[in-house]
Amino acid sequence: MSDVLLRVENVRREFDGGRVQPLRGVNLTVCENDCLAILGPSGSGKTSLIHIMGGCDMPTCGRVLWRGKAVESQDDWRRLRATEIGIVFQEFLLLPALTAIENVEMALLANGLAAAARRKKSAELLERVGLKHRLHHLPNALSGGERQRVAIARSIANGPALLLADEPTGNLDSANAEMIAALLLDIQRTYGTALVMVTHDTALAARCTRQVTIRDGLIIDDDRTVRTA
Repeated sequence: MSDVLLRVENVRREFDGGRVQPLRGVNLTVCENDCLAILGPSGSGKTSLIHIMGGCDMPTCGRVLWRGKAVESQDDWRRLRATEIGIVFQEFLLLPALTAIENVEMALLANGLAAAARRKKSAELLERVGLKHRLHHLPNALSGGERQRVAIARSIANGPALLLADEPTGNLDSANAEMIAALLLDIQRTYGTALVMVTHDTALAARCTRQVTIRDGLIIDDDRTVRTA
């Protein structure tokens, strides 16, 4: 049986004095090797949930546990994001003044590698995502699909146990969306990384072994299926 990586317990998120409640008491467990899609209409709370799962936002109440231990401070979250949790954002969030390889290198600064080793590993990661020929291009010289592949290379630089992806294909055309979806699923299979993807795309969700549906800030369904592709 796979070990539990991350557990969300009774998490609520409120804004405007409680008048806005994107999450209203969510419980969710992610285990090693999980391949999980979070589905739901706009405004259902899925992005709020994945942001809390990665420590990009903090719950109003409830808690998040990593390997059974509550994560309580931003310092704890920063450490986890540097070593255990990778995040891929819909908007890419690359540093515009840095080249593709430099953007990936930024993720490796805290792990003690020498500069030459960081550069070598970053080049290998970009080759892994099909960008060997684009190492020294700035983000504004890359297509949307290429920028997302740089973001994925950056997110897996430290060999995370958990990869969170917030609408990773949302800003891409159909061809690039398929390429990114296939890349994320291949990374999950190859490395055994647990993958949690927020998506509106039911066809993409069906390629995951687990589909979680959220509506009005509550999880209403949690199904496991046989992955088809």
